[in-house]
Amino acid sequence: MSDTTPDATEQGTATGTATDVETGAASSATEVSFSERYSEILTKVNSTLDQVDWNQMGRIGKATGVILAVIVAQILIKGVLDTINLLPVVPGLLELLGLVVVGQWSWHNLTTSEKRNAVVAKVQNLRKEYLG
Repeated sequence: MSDTTPDATEQGTATGTATDVETGAASSATEVSFSERYSEILTKVNSTLDQVDWNQMGRIGKATGVILAVIVAQILIKGVLDTINLLPVVPGLLELLGLVVVGQWSWHNLTTSEKRNAVVAKVQNLRKEYLG
């Protein structure tokens, strides 16, 4: 059995209903003020975006994208090189591979004077092309 009387229970129910109605009114007032503020903010944002020169932003966006891609590539390359350096045998093998590649290139391009002259001519052409 409970110590509350039926009248007290009815009063609690009536009070709870009145509280629910007041809360509903307060939330609808909050929603109205939120929607008004949201509308004002969107109007300001749209007016600001209308003033932006989007042709210039395209160039800036491309430059930013290239810079970002270079940064990400450098981070990935550094991670790979650090991982390779953790293995004790691999750096030595890569140095040996570099020596082999340089040796083969030298054998194919520097063994005769004609081949050496062709390499010098290529280097001079590249220098003229890029440096002027």
